[in-house]
Amino acid sequence: MKNKVLDFSFKYGALIFIGVILLFFSLYNQYFFTYSNLTDILRSISIVTFVAIGVTISLMVDGFDLSVGSTVSLSTVVTATLMIWYEMPLVLVIVIPLLVGAAVGLLNSLLIVKIRIPDLLATLAVMYIISGLHRTYTKGYSIYNNMQLTDGSKAPGKMYDSFLWIGQGKLLGVPFPVILMIVAVAAAHLFFKYTRWGRQLIMTGGNEEAARLSGLKVKRVRMWAYVASGVFAAIGGILFASRVGSGQIDAGAPLLMEAVAAVFVGYSVFGAGRPNIIGTFVGAVLTGILINGLTMLNVQYYATDIVKGGVLVLALAVTFIHLTRRKS
Repeated sequence: MKNKVLDFSFKYGALIFIGVILLFFSLYNQYFFTYSNLTDILRSISIVTFVAIGVTISLMVDGFDLSVGSTVSLSTVVTATLMIWYEMPLVLVIVIPLLVGAAVGLLNSLLIVKIRIPDLLATLAVMYIISGLHRTYTKGYSIYNNMQLTDGSKAPGKMYDSFLWIGQGKLLGVPFPVILMIVAVAAAHLFFKYTRWGRQLIMTGGNEEAARLSGLKVKRVRMWAYVASGVFAAIGGILFASRVGSGQIDAGAPLLMEAVAAVFVGYSVFGAGRPNIIGTFVGAVLTGILINGLTMLNVQYYATDIVKGGVLVLALAVTFIHLTRRKS
């Protein structure tokens, strides 16, 4: 009986908790359970969901990418400078940051796969390198329309309206970032569930030696996993720049913990016991609802970090208690 209760709580605990806090905040504030507020919650988690998908992919191959936060910051300022400093076409404004994210992923995979530095240490080092790079590139300044440059002149360009629409516009009454997020979650879920490449990533993370003996080129698989992680972080950075209309040098710093929390909450969803895309999305939704509800309760914004940390600790505790039980 005890085991059944524990298994049930592990499989459905996160979903039940979401239902409970939805009910609580709805009873407390009549404006919480409204279409506009619910879409605001989804829009607020769209960026962190993209970053969390990248972290999920790196965890699927039994790795861990700590550099996603810095990659978000780098891609955000690169995106902004391409418009405000160099007035480049919109296509290049979007493509170049994606290539930058892929380059960060390649650097991670070089250190991890070729030089064999442990994932956490390699991505921690890259996190500091990228952080220093984007601060050096911008000389420590955030990027905004017609900003004053260090030589006394003004930047010639400004954020394009078509670019800002990506983060601020609506399509059929639904915020466009929400549509992008749902498409990305669905596409990533189908990729891992129904494609050969997706199953190879899962096999590599499940048992690397067995995957190698079965003929998989595990080094190449791990390399592409880190490249994908960097690209998803770059998409998060592009979306961030389009939403706020500027390039913020510390944009990605708080997103790392939120993304990691979402991924580990997702471990327990439907009893998966491993990183999975749907679980990560549920974890991001849980974090978004909590932060939105606490804001409506007039809790100070800096206190929400306590909640984020608490959710992460709870998710880790539930996950590792279950994994320990399963091994024993």
